[in-house]
Amino acid sequence: QVQLVESGGGLVQPGGSLSLSCAASGITFSNYAMAWYRQSPGKERELVASITSSLTAAAIGKTTYADSVKGRFVISRDNAKNTVHLQMNSLEPDDTGVYFCNAVRNVFGHLRNYWGQGTEVTVSS
Repeated sequence: QVQLVESGGGLVQPGGSLSLSCAASGITFSNYAMAWYRQSPGKERELVASITSSLTAAAIGKTTYADSVKGRFVISRDNAKNTVHLQMNSLEPDDTGVYFCNAVRNVFGHLRNYWGQGTEVTVSS
């Protein structure tokens, strides 16, 4: 059974920092691209940051970020511990939302796509 369990959310003041973690089980973690998405109130779920898997040839560990978080957020992974992290700095009220961990892998044309339950982040004074 695949499980992605997020932790680290909470209430933080604007300008503050939070570190989110996602612990994965039931998958060969290193073979999956990992990502963080968020869903803010009244908005659709959006990609925040992603990091490639060990199967990505010359682009192992390549990271991408939404324009709104570039320079403030950092995604990283620890394949030995089956975890992915999202370090969030200089938080803004617009960063408020539920943050979801995502694991995805294309296996011979079949997409294996898994989601965590989410962790809530509130940025407010």
